[in-house]
Amino acid sequence: MSLTPGDSPGFLMWRVTLRWQRAVTATLAPLGLTHVQFVLLASTWWLNSQGEHPNQLSVARHADTDVKMTSQVLRKLEDKGLLVREVDPADTRARRLALTDRGQELAQRAVAAVDAADAEFFARLPDQHGLITTLRTLGA
Repeated sequence: MSLTPGDSPGFLMWRVTLRWQRAVTATLAPLGLTHVQFVLLASTWWLNSQGEHPNQLSVARHADTDVKMTSQVLRKLEDKGLLVREVDPADTRARRLALTDRGQELAQRAVAAVDAADAEFFARLPDQHGLITTLRTLGA
């Protein structure tokens, strides 16, 4: 069966994703973060707030990002003074991550800003819970 682009779920997802990414990028620009920097900063903040001392691999798994790219972006966040990478005493090859005070403050501001951008972007949906359920199903 041949679908027109307007009937293709993949094409529609692509277009919506690009629009959403543009909205998030515009939200994060004044904070000095790229979208991927935000995701990794927020993931580290979340894991730290749960009492974890994540390493680069666990942050990459949490964010579902490429491990090598994650390492490069985390290094950039470290250069910005937002996190520290310390040798893990249990495995000297691994680096445990902790946000600096500045990183924690920025992560909280950025999460709030992205939450607001999400609320505005998805406000037209009559059933946001249904979308979340669908996305969880597709992401599993």
